[in-house]
Amino acid sequence: MKDLESGDRRSDRAVNETTDELARSDDSLDLPDDEVEHGLLGGRSSRHADTGEHSFSSSRRLGCCASFLRGPEPPRKHRIEPFFKSFQTAPIRMVDRWLPTQKSKLIALAVFLALWASIFLTILDWSIVRPEVPGYGAPNRLSCGSRLWHNGTLCGINGDACRPFDTDGFAFRCPAGCLGELILEPYTVGDQEVNYKSLVIGGASETDPESSYRGDSFICGAALHAGVISNAVGGCSILRRTGEKNSFGSVKQNGISSFSFDSYFPLSYTFEKGTAVCRDPRWPLFSLSVLFTAVISLCTTSPAAFYMSIWFISWFQVALVSDPPFSSDYLEVVSTAMGRFLPAAFVGWAIYRFSVRDTLTGLTAQWEKTILWLGPFWVGALNTDTFDKIPISRLTPHDIKQQPGAIPALIIIVGVIVTTVVTQAYVIWTEGKLPHYLVIYGVMAGSLVVMIVIPQLNLRIHHYILSLLFLPGVAFQTRPCLIYQGLLVGFFVNGIARWGFDSILQTPAALLGDAQIGSLLPTIAAPILQPDGNGVSFSFTNLPQDITGIAVLVNDVLRSHLYLDASSSSANGSSTDAIEERDGRDATTPDTLNVDWARLHQGLPEYFRFSYIKTSSLGGLWYEDFTKAGVLKADGEWVDMPPGPSR
Repeated sequence: MKDLESGDRRSDRAVNETTDELARSDDSLDLPDDEVEHGLLGGRSSRHADTGEHSFSSSRRLGCCASFLRGPEPPRKHRIEPFFKSFQTAPIRMVDRWLPTQKSKLIALAVFLALWASIFLTILDWSIVRPEVPGYGAPNRLSCGSRLWHNGTLCGINGDACRPFDTDGFAFRCPAGCLGELILEPYTVGDQEVNYKSLVIGGASETDPESSYRGDSFICGAALHAGVISNAVGGCSILRRTGEKNSFGSVKQNGISSFSFDSYFPLSYTFEKGTAVCRDPRWPLFSLSVLFTAVISLCTTSPAAFYMSIWFISWFQVALVSDPPFSSDYLEVVSTAMGRFLPAAFVGWAIYRFSVRDTLTGLTAQWEKTILWLGPFWVGALNTDTFDKIPISRLTPHDIKQQPGAIPALIIIVGVIVTTVVTQAYVIWTEGKLPHYLVIYGVMAGSLVVMIVIPQLNLRIHHYILSLLFLPGVAFQTRPCLIYQGLLVGFFVNGIARWGFDSILQTPAALLGDAQIGSLLPTIAAPILQPDGNGVSFSFTNLPQDITGIAVLVNDVLRSHLYLDASSSSANGSSTDAIEERDGRDATTPDTLNVDWARLHQGLPEYFRFSYIKTSSLGGLWYEDFTKAGVLKADGEWVDMPPGPSR
């Protein structure tokens, strides 16, 4: 064997020596200049040699780049080593001692979940279904933004669609947290524009407890302002309509500053404190759910058992109590929650399969899992009480531009996201998976670009979609990934339980809501005032060909539709003939509409706004933007309308 090995080595040396000699003889060739230029026997020219060197250099750079993207060799698999391992694994050892078999553990988990459901449903029934106000029965369920009077156009001519104005009261209940309910689009009160404020107009005070709230105020906001309910636990009260009032003062109390209005409005109301005990159960039930999920987190090592249990408890906590979709009938809330549960659970399984399982498998740091994963999960699941406080209502250019504090908040959010992306990219790189993830996120980015360029539709990134975009990138067992993943899964649960699977592509009308649409405003000639100051005449000129008529708002109440076809025009339905269309479309000036207005109440100012009306081919009216308010003062003086639209 030694001879064979030595023979092999001798033969290898002979081959190497022969190769070296050939190389030296080749290197020592003394070629003529022209042969160097053109190559021996028609070989490559120097230009081709340079191109070859350049191609080799480019290939080498690409190879280096690809090698870098593949990450270190060997890849590093991240695993969390528990701090104070004996302490963190104590719950596991205790469970193994008391429940040594897999079957006993499954039975114990099922019993534990059944116990949670029993307590949860008992408290829910006691606090939501059973309370009644003596003399009124079960109170009407309201959302924080519920109103008796939605706006001037929806309530119809003279507000008739929002009647009754003056009748017996009714009992209602408000949820907790209504102090944070704001109006999210500009809303006009007389000549004031209200935006990103609590819509409360007028109200009682300690010095004037009988004062009323204007009918378009948030009912729950007004009840908070009046002190008849609590922001922490909500409550029940009795609302009494008090008909038309002539003045609504501004009062600051209980954390809300109400807006003033110094003229008449057909609907107002006051409150009586109810005797029923109505408390929003969200925080007691939230405490119950947090306690049970924390115990499950500490005592389970199975990622599937942990995730399934957390998903089940949190879904019904959010969908039924913490942030339910609004309906005046609570059974409808339950129906909606059950209808969304199965499709959400399917997506939840995909989240577990492709993200959560890799993060939690083999993790024995029970306390770290509970604090770093479960804690942020509940922060995301209670998005209404956490991230909704950030002054960005929607990620649209319109909202970001008009909402106070939105731009600094967006800069901070983008900074946090960029930092997170960079740190996660490093984690992915160290695990040798960066090329794979570049493909995944390249496909995602390409899909978003395609959706952006689709005409007549707007890309809308709901927070549940944001979760789905980022969850693949946090499927690693690091402590930051526990935080990110818990937060994102909580976002997803909240988004679907509250809003359902809203489309990623929405029409401009769906995004518009009650916002101004940027339409053409009526052209109004200088008004003609009556000598006694108790009336005014308006003329509308340069009427577009595609309009049907003009709508007239007085004190934020729709008082008339002026149609181009005089035979179909409508006038004020009040007993006083306050408004009169003189000639419809004037015969001598066909592009003009005229209207006369007689003051309804002496000694009070009146606020006038106008908009064009259009009709659809299937019927129904569409109101364009209204002008800002012009004011007929109490003394008969006229104040012109400022430029710009209102709604």
